[in-house]
Amino acid sequence: MLYLRLIEQMSDICPLVAGRSGSEASVNRKMGQATRTTKLLLELGARAEGGANTGKRAYLEETAKLLDRARAFYMAFFLAHPNKLAERVSYFSEHHQEERERLISPNELLTWTEFQTVETAEHPHPLPDWNFSRAFPKFPVVYRRSVIKDAIGRVRSYLSNLANWHPSGKKLGKPGLPGSSNHPTLYEGAFSLELDGLDIRKTFVRLKVYDGKGWTWVNYPVKYSRYFEQRRTEPGWEQQSPKLILRQRAAELHVCQTKEIKAKKVKESKRDPDLVTVAVDLNVKNLAVITVRLRETIIQTVFVTDHGLDQHRYGHLKRIAKKQWQAGKPVKGERSNQQLWRHVRRQNRDAAHKVARAIANVCAKYPGCVLLFERLRKIAPKGGSKTHRLNRKQANHLRGQINQITREKAYTQAVVTLEVNPWQTSQRCSRCGARGERFSLRAGRREKTRGGKLFRCLTCGYEANADHNASVNLHHSFYGELCWHRKPKSTQGSGHSP
Repeated sequence: MLYLRLIEQMSDICPLVAGRSGSEASVNRKMGQATRTTKLLLELGARAEGGANTGKRAYLEETAKLLDRARAFYMAFFLAHPNKLAERVSYFSEHHQEERERLISPNELLTWTEFQTVETAEHPHPLPDWNFSRAFPKFPVVYRRSVIKDAIGRVRSYLSNLANWHPSGKKLGKPGLPGSSNHPTLYEGAFSLELDGLDIRKTFVRLKVYDGKGWTWVNYPVKYSRYFEQRRTEPGWEQQSPKLILRQRAAELHVCQTKEIKAKKVKESKRDPDLVTVAVDLNVKNLAVITVRLRETIIQTVFVTDHGLDQHRYGHLKRIAKKQWQAGKPVKGERSNQQLWRHVRRQNRDAAHKVARAIANVCAKYPGCVLLFERLRKIAPKGGSKTHRLNRKQANHLRGQINQITREKAYTQAVVTLEVNPWQTSQRCSRCGARGERFSLRAGRREKTRGGKLFRCLTCGYEANADHNASVNLHHSFYGELCWHRKPKSTQGSGHSP
């Protein structure tokens, strides 16, 4: 393949930086696009039970392999023409009423690519070394355009990362060539969804697949549900081209939907005296402590516990650590305990979605509110046994998943999420701002511990749940109150008299 021949030539390609055209948005409102994905399962069980036969499953695999080969062809084509991806074209800006320049769009690249590689009546002689019509005869137009668009995005991303790596002067970390395998995107004309009812005998999807000899239309029964129909027909959401996801024992259609969102900018919302802020403190046992503040008063508090998730996950990780110790030194290229790891990941993902939904439900009660999280980055687990460190690492991953999924769910309700400074939010009093201490009640006695469940202020005597106190302090950090106010810059060493 030409794609493989270009691997050794890529070190000579001049790195190109792909620019971005400026967005034109209103001053007081922030416009964006929310996305969500709904899964529609294909029934690939026994045919006697209403599923598809084994041959139909093989057609899907053959189709995916052929599309990967076509994607590799076009990736090699764009890697051989990197200057075209960075070309800038002139356009007239209606907002600024002047001629401006922008990066060539994917649709314009698609038209140019088809002119160079596809035989048609208008251009019967494409480039000799890049004749797609001869390499892939009778290839459907919709599939060809989907792999071209995918190849454009992958090669542009690679060239951009390569351009950022060259000035760094680092010997390691050089971006590798992008892979050619991906899930097939089904443009209009490559699939047809027939949903006549909830009876599986009447609900199926019609796909255009490659059976090893040619392209044909095949019907696949689907596991249809009222949940899918509710999300598919929900007003305000626009359906995009679905993706066909092939797994080891299943196949799914991932239907992506988009929705235009208009929300106030945070600077504009902060001027509103009636602004409602929703702060979330993420922890281990209390996965989320949600506090709602209006006019300097906490009006609602919600505790979302882990329901034993931390202890259950610790048991699984203990089994994994024991098996790794029994197996001895790991073999390079082999992975162990895959079933247990998949179970742990599914547990975390399920918990993240449930917590995110609970936070989104609170935000839905207060339209126009601002959602606050701590600005937490990498937290390295220290001390303890190997199982303890693994469990803390998984707990940190769970926090990141909750943050990410909550952002997506809240943004569909026009709720903007902001990360605030977490400096001493767990160590300061939420009433007076003074430093306090953590403690726990054990056998009726107060014992001062670093990770105590309770908080006590040594100045004003305020006592509360430690996670609740930290969640309230996120509001103070957002408004710059108490000890979180902006401190004046020091004049020492500036040469000016005080």
